[in-house]
Amino acid sequence: MVRRIDGRVVALAIGMACTCLLGWAFKAHCMADGWVAAIQYTTGCYSDAVPFWGMRHVDQGLIPYLETPMEYPVLTGLQIWIEGALARGLFGTDASAATFLGAVTLVNALLAGLILWMCARAGMDRQRLWLWALAPPLVLYLGHNWDLGATALAVAAMLAAHRQRLVLAAALAALGAAAKLFPVLLLPLIGLTALFAPDQAWPTRFRTAAACTLVAIGTWTAVNLPVALAAPENWSEFYRFSQQRAGTAGSTWEILSNQNLWVTGIAERNFYASLAFLLGAAAITGLGWKRHRARLWVLFTPILAWFLLTNKVWSPQFDLWLYPLLVMTSPRLRPLALFAIGDVAAYFAEFWWFAGMSNAWPYATTHDILLAASVRGVAMLWLIADAVRLPAPGWITRARG
Repeated sequence: MVRRIDGRVVALAIGMACTCLLGWAFKAHCMADGWVAAIQYTTGCYSDAVPFWGMRHVDQGLIPYLETPMEYPVLTGLQIWIEGALARGLFGTDASAATFLGAVTLVNALLAGLILWMCARAGMDRQRLWLWALAPPLVLYLGHNWDLGATALAVAAMLAAHRQRLVLAAALAALGAAAKLFPVLLLPLIGLTALFAPDQAWPTRFRTAAACTLVAIGTWTAVNLPVALAAPENWSEFYRFSQQRAGTAGSTWEILSNQNLWVTGIAERNFYASLAFLLGAAAITGLGWKRHRARLWVLFTPILAWFLLTNKVWSPQFDLWLYPLLVMTSPRLRPLALFAIGDVAAYFAEFWWFAGMSNAWPYATTHDILLAASVRGVAMLWLIADAVRLPAPGWITRARG
């Protein structure tokens, strides 16, 4: 007998599909003009996929790291190569930056759907599922970059931790760190969750924490070591590039510098950003310890928010790292709405600032970026405060299977 399909699940799937179609339209509307001049900034249709098609030799099918440089970690480089192969395989000699953008958008849509499926399967309440299915950041960033691969792995790691499968969670977080670095912030919390698990003997705690550590190191090494040995210069470009970058217009440090409030160089930013993050992460962990000791992994969300606020680089699509985690773990949803408003405002403020450099309209100034980023920053500080002082959402605190 064929099982009846739940209409609510169908509605969520249709909602997600509509959001993804809007995400495609948002980037692809520049297809006719080829993303030239300032149109990609004035309309917001800029995508990293378009320059990557030629600049990183995706059009030629060159293997990342081994045959062409790549400023991303290994799993993201692999994702880019697969999407390029998909575009070339489907369109042959007609493959172009536009068809590559289509492949990138399709894979990201599948990853967004995977996140929705994982969260629904874990028992997340329907209101939160709809907040992801209709997420504004998906419209902005679905075709923008390759962040959803690491985000999906980070979500999977948190859901594994929710099921108390901490070793699996460590492996998934390590895979995420091999795609984009931010899931590495989850690993210490998984280890602490194992080490201080209530109602378990200390020998068991130590064994579980040690297993999490060894599995995380082994997983990340297994992915990275072959490439690092075969092409050390290209493999290490991501890490060198991250160290040498000055900053981006939406980052706290660049905003302070542009407003002449605190002008810093690269070395100073590296130091102060690291110091501010470590102190803040320690404070978040300490303040949230008593309430969340049994599930310290939920503090990954406020720690990641603090990382974004203190980091010297804040590319617009980084908000897509945080949004699904906020949907999952935020005790209250009102500050999430403010975050989404700030995200949209900051996106257009930054790209209209680029438009102003090309003497195009609409344009924005660094003061506009300050205002938009301030809305987003206030929302994030609100969310951080909620995360450490309020109970986790009910779907998390319910009995785990």
